[in-house]
Formats: sequence, C-alpha cells, structure tokens
Amino acid sequence: MLRTSFVAVAAVLTGATALAIGGGGSPLAGIDVRAELMTAPVTIELGGGTSRVIDNSQSFTFVAPNAPAERQRVFSFGNRVFNTKWAEYPASVQSFDGLGPTFNRNSCSGCHVFDGRGQPPQNVGDPMESMLVRLSGPDGKPDPRYGDQLNDRANLKVKPEGRAIIDYTEVHGTYGDGTPYTLLAPHVSFEDLAYGPLDGDLISARVAPQVIGLGLLEAVPQATLEALADPNDADHDGISGRVAHITDHDGNPAVGRFGWKDNEPTLLDQAAGAALGDIGLTTSINPHANCPPVQETCTNAPAQSDPELSDSFLDRMVTYLRTLAVPVARPASDAAFQSGLRTFTAMGCAACHMPTLKTGPADLPELANQTFHPFTDLLLHDMGEGLADHRPDRDASGSEWRTAPLWGLGLVPITNGHDRLLHDGRARGFAEAILWHGGEATKAREAFRNAPIAERDALIAFLKSL
Repeated sequence: MLRTSFVAVAAVLTGATALAIGGGGSPLAGIDVRAELMTAPVTIELGGGTSRVIDNSQSFTFVAPNAPAERQRVFSFGNRVFNTKWAEYPASVQSFDGLGPTFNRNSCSGCHVFDGRGQPPQNVGDPMESMLVRLSGPDGKPDPRYGDQLNDRANLKVKPEGRAIIDYTEVHGTYGDGTPYTLLAPHVSFEDLAYGPLDGDLISARVAPQVIGLGLLEAVPQATLEALADPNDADHDGISGRVAHITDHDGNPAVGRFGWKDNEPTLLDQAAGAALGDIGLTTSINPHANCPPVQETCTNAPAQSDPELSDSFLDRMVTYLRTLAVPVARPASDAAFQSGLRTFTAMGCAACHMPTLKTGPADLPELANQTFHPFTDLLLHDMGEGLADHRPDRDASGSEWRTAPLWGLGLVPITNGHDRLLHDGRARGFAEAILWHGGEATKAREAFRNAPIAERDALIAFLKSL
C-alpha cells in the first residue's frame, strides 16, 4: 500500500558516528555532528552517487545514474504523471481527468518547467505562470473564503478566485567600497477577487523551486537534523537554526524538510499537498476538493468519487521525484572550486548552507548511505525583517525560512532562462539574494557587502558553478 511504502528512514547516521535520540530530543553529549560534516571533503559530485555530468536545458530531468535498471520504468511513468496536463472531469482521458475545479496550473511541470525553478511575471500585471500566493486570515488560519492559496484559474462554469499582481519598489544601497546596488522589494495586490477583498489577510508569494535531489534530503536521518539544530544559540555564533516539528498526513510526529518553510515532512506529503493546492487533484491523503463552502460553483462542480490522483500514480510520481539526478558542479578548475568553497566558508555562508550531509538507510538503495553536497542544513532560520512575510506556516514563524539548497542554482539560467532567486524570485542573481539576507545571516551578508570586489566576484563564480 502507498502509505506503508514511504516509511521514514531510521534515525541513524552513516559511518562510525551514531546518535541516540530520545523523544525527538538532543543528541548524546560530546558528539559534534556539525564538525564532522563541515570537515568532510566537498567534491563536484554534489549528489554523491546520484550525480550526473549534464549541462543543458534538460539538466534536472534525468534519473540518478546509480539507480538500478528496473527503476527506469517507474521513473519514466512518474515523469509522465509529473508532466501530463490534466483535464476537467469528465473527459475521455479517464486516468488524467479531475483538474480543478479551481487551480493554478494544469500540470506539475507547468510551474516546475524541466523540473526547474519558477520566476515572477516579467511585467507588472502579467499572470503568474510559475509562482503562487499563499493566504491566511488574520488569525493565521486558512482564509474561510479562499483557503490557504489563491487559485487564479478554474474549470468551465467555475469562478476563478482572482488574480495576484506583483510589482516592486527599488531599495538602494552601497557596498563597502562605495559601489551602489539596487534591490527589488516586492508588493502583492489583487484584482478580480470573486469572494470579497483580502484586507487583513497574511500573504506570501512563492516561486516553484527546482526538484532535484529531493530523495537524498528525505533520507537524511532526523537525528542529524536534531544534532545540527541550535535553537537557543548555545554556541553564541549568532546562528540558531531549529528543526520544524510538525506531523505527517497520518498525524504522526515528523520533522519538516520540504517547502520554503519546512511545512512538509516527506515527498509523499509534499506531492499530495501540491496536487490538491496547485492542480485541484484529490488523493487518498487529501480526499476532499479544495472548495470552501462559500464557493458554490466550485462545490457544485462534477467530481469523481474516487481520488483523482490514484495511489499508484502518486507512488510513481514520488519515486520520480526521489530519483532525479543532481548535476555535478562546473567550476573552472578543481583549484577554483576549493578556493571558492574557502571564501564561501570564510564569509559565514556555510553556517546555514551546510556543504555536506549524509543519508542513512533508505528503501531505495541508490539513496542509502550517500555523502552529498546540497548546501543546506534543512533547518528553519530567522532571516530578518527584509525577507519576512509575517505569515506563520505550521512550525515556522513569519520571519523564518528553511535554508534553501544551492545545488543546481547556477544552471537555472540554462534550464529556465532566468536568474531570479529567493522564495519569491525578487533577487536578480546571487549578489542580490545575498544582500537580502538579514537576521541570523546579517554577519554573512555584511562580510560579502564589505569584501573587496575580487572576493565578491569569486564567491559569485563559485555559486554559479554549483
């Protein structure tokens, strides 16, 4: 059955170091997992055994090279599910009908183009094609009229919920050497709202992230994440990352790993949630259509009695997501890579963007016991007022965000034709993304801002090579 085929991996570290976790608490005293991981060699094989040498528009779309041959069939079918454009029920393609009644896109790949990264609209007023807007009422709960996500598209005879418009205010600053820069501060407004204004609602714009390497992130033992966390900044380094303690779809305690705010614990939960919220597809995990009672045209729309995305299809799509290969880094030379890594670490970036993690046991052997380099600790960090959306999301506060993995971001201009970064795509390239960092990352941002231009360029070159 689907729900038993994605059992969480055991909380065991690979190698000689082991951790004991009691009730989701702290690791055994005296074992410094962070030091162990920070001193591990970092190579251009960012995905460990799942790494693949590829550098073109399809860089994020291949199966992990260490996957057994029999995985290819499931991977290919999962790829089909991920890329299929769903149709309104009833339709002649019975396996792929059930779209809506309200939705944002009609396929997963509609936002994750070539399994890559979304971007904001190019012009003010253009529709959002690969981003969306999350909503909460003033009490932090889903808006009773719109739910927790604005669906700007709908089936025939169903009202779309409305349109989100994003525009920007310029924020000016200077580097330590006096060189000026300009950042873009986004503002979201709404048009054509079908069920009344969103006055007082908490709003968060989100672009679609790339989906490489997710199986590796899922297979990092919970014990590792607990050991990396320092919620009270006990070491007084100014970094106080913490684990997002949430529940899975069955209500069992779990830790967040996926989503911009660590709001989903497994790829099964993440995929099922996106299927419902983004495409309007019910599953056995989320069996009810995304139709608040006030939306009569939505609640009265024809619908299947069975889940629209079957367990079989969802299972295969999750396997596809778990086994996508990670492109190798592309530095000018090994020396340049290691030099860039030293600059990255010296500026303090590695305190949150951990270069190395390790998986434990996994039910897919290609993911088990891998040392890999995602440049994330998967923890929640307070990123300051500049990036705050003021919208709590499960265990995350309005200013906390999961440390985003950096692998593959240098390929986004090739795969997706843009360089927009951060959760809402406001940053035009790596420099602007760094300059938006605040909160726990203020010290690292200032190290970058005040560094000589040669060091800044070296760091950007390193990030582009990932």
